[in-house]
Amino acid sequence: MLKRILPVLAGACLGLVLAVVLLKQAAAWGFLPNRELNRSADYVREVMSLVNKHYVDVDDANYDRLAREAIHGLVGSLDPHSEFLEAEEFKYFEDDLDGEFGGIGVQVELRDGKVVIIAPIAGTPGERAGILRGDEIRSVDGRVVSDKTPMDDAINRLRGKPGTKVVIGLHRPSGNRDFEVSIVREQIEVESVRDVRLFEQNIGYIQLAEFSARTGEQFLRALDSLIDQGARALILDLRNNPGGLLEAAVEVVEPFFREGELVVYTEGRAESDREELRAEMTGEPLAMPVVVLINGGTASAAEIVTGALKDTNRAVVLGERSFGKGSVQTLFKLRNGEGMRITTARYCTPGGVSIHGHGIEPDVVLVMTPEQDGKLRLQRIRSDVTDAAEFKARFGFTPIADAQLDAAIDVLNGLRLLNQR
Repeated sequence: MLKRILPVLAGACLGLVLAVVLLKQAAAWGFLPNRELNRSADYVREVMSLVNKHYVDVDDANYDRLAREAIHGLVGSLDPHSEFLEAEEFKYFEDDLDGEFGGIGVQVELRDGKVVIIAPIAGTPGERAGILRGDEIRSVDGRVVSDKTPMDDAINRLRGKPGTKVVIGLHRPSGNRDFEVSIVREQIEVESVRDVRLFEQNIGYIQLAEFSARTGEQFLRALDSLIDQGARALILDLRNNPGGLLEAAVEVVEPFFREGELVVYTEGRAESDREELRAEMTGEPLAMPVVVLINGGTASAAEIVTGALKDTNRAVVLGERSFGKGSVQTLFKLRNGEGMRITTARYCTPGGVSIHGHGIEPDVVLVMTPEQDGKLRLQRIRSDVTDAAEFKARFGFTPIADAQLDAAIDVLNGLRLLNQR
C-alpha cells in the first residue's frame, strides 16, 4: 500500500511546486492582479471619496483635481528631480530640451521670494522692451506674482505661442517705480554655445550654457572654428551650466576620446540596468591641453563632461566643487498630453565614481564670493556688451576681472611650458 501511495504523493508535490512557479511567473508577467497595488489604490480611492464627500468647498474637491494633486504629491515626493508634468508644463519641458520656445527672452531667478531679472537675452523682445537687470516681475497678464508663486509657474506664464502678447507688471528698485510693458512673444532659440574666443598664446575659449538637442552640433562648430584660427589649447567654461541631455554631454566629450572608449555609465535598480555610453566618433582624438571651469552651479550633464575629462586625465578642472546631481531622469508620456520625469538611474564617471550628492572636486580650487559670482554670471550672459562704460550704464557695475578664467590661462601656459621641456 505504501509503495502505491508514495508515487502519488511525489507527483502531487511536484505538481504543487510547478503550480507555485507558474503563479510566480504569471505575477511577474502581469497576468495576475498585484494585491499590494490594489490595496494601496483602494486606500487612496477611499480617502479621495471622503474628501470629495465632506470637504467644505465642493469645487476644490472634484475627483479630477484630487487625482492630479495626488499624482503631483506621489511623484514629487520621490526626490527633487522627479515631477508630474501637466500638458502645458510637459510641452514647455520638451521645448527646453529642443533648445527652442516661445517667450520674451529673459533670464530670471528667485531672490528673497521675488522673481528677479538676471538679464535680458541679447536681441530678444525683452531687451527691446527695455527690461533691465534687477527688475522684479510683479504680475503677468494681470495675475499677481508673489512669494507664493512657484518659480516654474511664473516662467510658464511668460512663455506662450510666438506672436501672442503678454503684459508684464514690473518694479524697478533703482527708480522705485512700478510700470507695465506689453511684449509680443517670439520664438526664442537658446544657444548652448554662449561665447567663443581666441586668447593670446592660441588659447581657445568656449562657454556652454546648457546641454540641449543641438549642443553637440554647436560645440563641434565652435571647436572647429577655434582650431582653424590656430587654437592649440582650450578652456571649456561650464560654470552655472545646469546640465540637460545625457546624449549631448557625450557628444561634447567625443572629440577628445577614442572610438569605443567609455565616457559614462549608468546604474539602475538591477545589475542588468547598467548602460554604458561610449564615444562613437572615428579618427584620432584631439590631444590639446584642456582646462574645465566649474562652480556650484555646474550640474548634471555638465558634471558628466567634467568627470569624463578629469578621470581620463584629459583636462585640469579648476574652480569650485560642482553641484552633485548624479541622477538620470527618464521622461514618460502619459495620457492627455501630460507626462512625468522620474529618477531611473545614477551615473558614474569612467573611473567608477558616483558624484550624486558629492559633486566633483576641482584639481585647482579657486573660490569666488557670491557677489563676484553674481557679477561674473551676468558678464558671461551679456558678453555682447564689450564697452565698460556702456555695461555699467546698463547693468549697474563696472565689469570685474574673472580670476578663475585668468588662472585657467596661467595653467594652460604652464602645461605647455612643461611639454616643451
